[in-house]
Formats: sequence, C-alpha cells, structure tokens
Amino acid sequence: MKKFLGLLLLLQTAYAQTNLPYRNAQLPIEKRVQDLLGRMTVEEKAGQLNQLNGGVFTGPAANDPGQQAKMNDVKAGRVGSMLNVIGAAETRAVQKVAVEQTRLGIPMLFAFDVIHGYRTIFPIPLAEACSWNTEAAEITASIAAKEAAAAGLHWTFAPMVDISNDPRWGRVMEGAGEDPYLGSLFAAARVRGFQGDLAEPNRLLACVKHFAAYGAVEAGKEYNTVDISRVQLWNKYLPPYQAAVNAGAATVMNSFNLFEGIPASANSYLVNDILKKQWGFKGIVVSDWNSFGEMINHGYAEDNKDVALKAIQAGSMMDMETKAMVNHIPELVKEGKVSMALLDEAVGKILYYKFKLGLFEDPYRYSDEAREKANIFTDEHRTIARKAARESIVLLKNDNHVLPLQPTQRVALIGHYAKSKEDLFDFWIGKGDANEAVSLYEALMARKTGMVTYAQGYRPDDKLDQKLIDEAVKNASAADVVVVNIGISGKLAGEDRAIAMPEVPAAQIRLLEALKKTGKPVVALVNAGRPLVLTPIKDLVSSIVYCWILGTEHGTAVADVILGVHNPSGKTVMSFPYAVGQIPVYYNYFNSGRPNATDPAGNWYTRYRDIPNDPLYPFGFGLSYSEFKYSDYSISDTVMTRNKPVSVKVTVTNTSNTDGIEVVQLYLRDVTASIVRPVKELKAFKRVPVKAGASVEVSFTIEPSDLAFYDGFGRQKTEPGLFKVYVGGDSKNVLEKSFVLQ
Repeated sequence: MKKFLGLLLLLQTAYAQTNLPYRNAQLPIEKRVQDLLGRMTVEEKAGQLNQLNGGVFTGPAANDPGQQAKMNDVKAGRVGSMLNVIGAAETRAVQKVAVEQTRLGIPMLFAFDVIHGYRTIFPIPLAEACSWNTEAAEITASIAAKEAAAAGLHWTFAPMVDISNDPRWGRVMEGAGEDPYLGSLFAAARVRGFQGDLAEPNRLLACVKHFAAYGAVEAGKEYNTVDISRVQLWNKYLPPYQAAVNAGAATVMNSFNLFEGIPASANSYLVNDILKKQWGFKGIVVSDWNSFGEMINHGYAEDNKDVALKAIQAGSMMDMETKAMVNHIPELVKEGKVSMALLDEAVGKILYYKFKLGLFEDPYRYSDEAREKANIFTDEHRTIARKAARESIVLLKNDNHVLPLQPTQRVALIGHYAKSKEDLFDFWIGKGDANEAVSLYEALMARKTGMVTYAQGYRPDDKLDQKLIDEAVKNASAADVVVVNIGISGKLAGEDRAIAMPEVPAAQIRLLEALKKTGKPVVALVNAGRPLVLTPIKDLVSSIVYCWILGTEHGTAVADVILGVHNPSGKTVMSFPYAVGQIPVYYNYFNSGRPNATDPAGNWYTRYRDIPNDPLYPFGFGLSYSEFKYSDYSISDTVMTRNKPVSVKVTVTNTSNTDGIEVVQLYLRDVTASIVRPVKELKAFKRVPVKAGASVEVSFTIEPSDLAFYDGFGRQKTEPGLFKVYVGGDSKNVLEKSFVLQ
C-alpha cells in the first residue's frame, strides 16, 4: 500500500508538472526559466551549480557504494551536470533518474572532453592549425560533435584557445599555436563546428578554455603561475577567447592559474568585467576540475565555504568536483552573503541551455542507441580525418627533392613509431581506439608490397640498443631510400605532460648518425605533440617531415604525403626553437633597446653568445613539392586615411612542375606607438592553389581597424604614424612596403 501511494504521488506530480509554465514549449525560454526558478528551493538551485564526475552506473557498477551515493545526490536534486557519463544507454539511465525521480524533473547535462574527435580521432588541434584551413577545422569539430551527441553527450570542454609560446607545456597540442590572429580564427571555427545550431540534435555546447592566459604558465609547467601585464593580456591572450565568445560559445571554463595574484575562478576582473560586461557573455561559466577548491592551495580562500562565496561573487557558476557550491551556497544565502538575485542569475544560465537543448521536451533526445550505432566511426568520417591529417603535415626540409618517393624505389622503413599504434594517440583521445588507427607500416606495406623492409631502430624507452641500430643499417644499405620515423610518443601530449627538454631522444640521434654513414638519402618523419628541437638532426637527414600526432588516419596521411599522393602545404603555427635555452621563442616579439648586431667590434646587444637568436624554423614556415616565387609586390597608396583602406598585391609563381597550395601571409608593424608594438603581427593570409608553371595575383585589403591595439585598460586604439607591411610565405622571408596612417 505504501509503494502504491508513493507511485500515485509521483504520477500526480508528473501530471501537475505538464501544465506548469516551465513545461510549456510555446513560451519564451526566459519566461520558462523564471517560472522554474520561482519553484525551486535554495538547495535545488545550489544543486544545479554542482557538476560531478560520473562514470558507469548500470550493470555491476550499480552496486558500487560510491556510485550509489552519486545517484542519491541526483535523486535529491543535488547535481546539475555530470562529466564522463558516456553512451546512449548510460546517459539514458542516469537521465531517467533525474527527470522521473526528482521533485521538478530538471534534466541533467552530460559533458565530456571531446577535444579532437570522439571515436574518429582527428589531428591534434595544434597540428590541424598548421593546415591554416579554418573551414576544415569547423568540419572536423562538427563530426566530433555529431559522434559525441549520438553517444548521449550535450557538452564538450573544447575548444582550448590558449595562446602559448612554450613547447615544454604539454597542452600546446590543444591550441592553435603562438599567434592571436590565427588562434582567433580557429577558435571561432571550432565553436561553430561543435555548437552550430543547438536546435539540431547533433551539436554540443562548446566550452572556451581556459579563461584566461593559461598558455602563459611559467616554465611550461602544468597548473603553474601566470604573471603577465594587462597589455599582454589584451593584445596577445584575450583575442581568441573573445572570438570564440563572439562566435556564440555557450560556456567558458575558468583557468587554473592566477591573474594579478587572484585565482581565475575568483577573478572578478576576468569574469565580471571582461567576459560579462565588456563582451556581453550570457552563458555558463564552469570551473576546471576542482579549480574552485584550489583557491585554498593558492592561499586565497580559507575553506570551501569561502571558496563558494568568492567564486560566485566573481561571476563563476558551475563547480566541477569541488562540491563547494552545493554544500555551502544555501547557508551563504541564509547568512545574507549571497543574494538570491546573484544565485538566480547563475542557475538561470544553466537552466537556459537545458531548455535550449530541448531537454525538457525530450530528456532522451541525445540518448538514442540506434543513432549511436549509425553515426559513429563511419567511412565518411574516416575519409575526412585522412584529409585533415595530411593537410596538417609540415615539410621542413627536402634537399635534392628526395621526396616524394618514386614508385620503383626500395624503402627501408625504420622506427618503433612507424609500427606502433598506441603511440599515435595522445592524452585527449575521447573514446578513440588505438587498434582502429592506421600505422605508417600498414599504409606503406599495403601500397608498396614487396618494396619495403622494416627495422625497429630504437627502443620505445629510448635506451641505446646497438643491435637495433645494426639491423637498421643493414636494411638501409640494401635500400634506395631510408625512411625513419622518430620523435616522442603521443602519450606525452596533453594535460600534465610538461617536459623540460622537448628534444629528439639521444638514441634516435645515434641511429640517424649511423644511417647517414650508409650514404643513402634519409627521410626523417617526426611524431610529436609539440615542436621539438631539431637542430641535432637537421644535417643528418635529407628531408624532415613533421607529422605531429594525427589520429585515426595518421599512417594513411603520412603515406599520402611521402608517396606524393598529397602535396604538403602545412605551415608552422609555433616557432621551432634552435635550442631549449631559447624557449620561449616566438615571431611577434618586442624589440629591445639594443636589437641589432651592427657593431663589428662586437659591442653588447640582445643576444646569446652560443646560439643564434632566431628559431630553427620560424612561424608560418613550411615547404612544398612545388616551389613558389614572390614578385611584383605593390601597395595602392602610401597614405591611409580613416575612411580609405590600403590594398596590397603580390604575384605568386609556381616555378615547379607540380601543382600546389601556398599559404600567402601578410604581417604588419606599427613602427611607433604610445605603447611598444611587436616587430610583426599576422593580420591576414590566403591559401592559394597555384598550378605548375602558373602565376596568381594575390591581393589583401588593410582596413584602419587592422591597425588597432589595446592599452592596458582594454581600450582599443588606432594611432597615426608609419606602418610596415610584409608579405611572404612565412614570418621571416618577406617582402616589405610601408604606408602612413593620417
């Protein structure tokens, strides 16, 4: 009888709820949010601010005490979102509890780190940025969203848009490199790809991270301190976040670092002043994993109650894993330290997107097992992954046109990474399966049957093994060309993967030294999730192909490039250091008071005594099997007025016999300003197909807005004066013109 009465009460409650305003899909979302807020207790509101790590709840896991405790929190209305609950069946099971066993039936948001693919894994974002193809990046993000949404997910913690100059930092692999302009374009493209139109059930809420300036962590160490000026913040680090917000990103994630001595999660200047007031952001601000709680470690908060107060006052909302909000907001409201208006503002943002996703009408619209089977890891997705991977590859050296390989050449393929699949995947692989990836060994053996021998060459632990070197030399001596796959494992790319010495391992250098002595041309294929110092290998090999970590179709794409099926067009988006001691090294630096070595007597200037100042490979650098010549550079006027833009033109000629694509880049320099400006800043580029033997005229228009910069108060300024305009195939090798802004 007791069970019957309980069931009857639930049915009566459910019937009553169907007639409530917040259940009425014909009403504007804002009215539905306000109605629901008016019906919620303070405890239920605090629950919406709580995000827990989920895991598996069905099957044997249902009897796990820890999982039962989490499910009890869901039933009590103490959880608004879960991360790492994955799969249509699993998300349906948890959602069923949230909507059918709670007082108000508020659905959950399910989140996951879908960084560069869900099951079909695309190139790491840093590699994909080397394509300079933002349209392609939007497509790969949309496919990642399609697969993840089919698996019951609503929200991805991507894109990461942090600008970084430091290849020691493991998370450089998640971003688009060192340039704020290029980073902004990729940030917006990835938001559009992930999020698109949320009315479509194959989209995800995008999350811009990490706000702000996390890419400037000192010494490249994860979770480390950031200490930069507001001038640098506004001009170098903020533009990609702003571009992502302007593209419609629904959520923003706090960073782990301090800014001006205050943790980002409690930094009102970052969240309230910049994000909300200046940029008009109206979405959800979520913490990173326990970043609210880490205020205590920083020495900024006394305990979790203090954490909750400081976070919500600074504009932060959802609490990932600290549980400070759900445990302490009710008492903070009761004590008058947190107003109901402030709490409602935070909770209202979360409810808004639950309505926007259609979860109140159909809580299970993302949890469809048939759709999950049909939309994940399809042939179409793999074809796009292959295209994205080969466009990400950067050719750094190709002496004597050793590449592409010729059909009749016997190839000695050498290197553990050529055969290993697990090393092709990084830290952020979603639900990708390394066994489904294609290795270079498989791709080459399939296409050059009987023409390829294989030797391991080096140990994966990088300990010197002379027997492996001897075997590799034997194979190389019998071949026409040697292809050596070196670098570092993808397992060293991602969060908590900082390394002090981003270098080619010593055992691999010994291998290359031995192979060079054979007199055979040697092609080095370099796998890594960051730029490595390549100076020790540069003179040991004829060709260097930077392969990065390319995902599911890694081997297929690399084979396409070295066999000449695809003509490489990728360009670097981070400067490659000459030596570790140069780091950080980047193209858009500021001149010092002693910038040039002009004195033959060797007087002091800003330099190293033992290595060059310049990186080994500059930003924007990349070769092709085609050869391009720049000529006929012209500028429409040497004077620009506020109402009259200036156009520049340059002719790009393909002097080779191979059709190719050149990324033509335009840089500006503000020669004299009220604050010192960088020596160069990327302002435009075009990916230009040029037929063999043909010429193409490429034009750019420079608007007065392209000359603007921010002062330390976030005010945008454009000042009259002399500007230099550089055009070329990379940031160093450029043609120069100038004009004056009046």
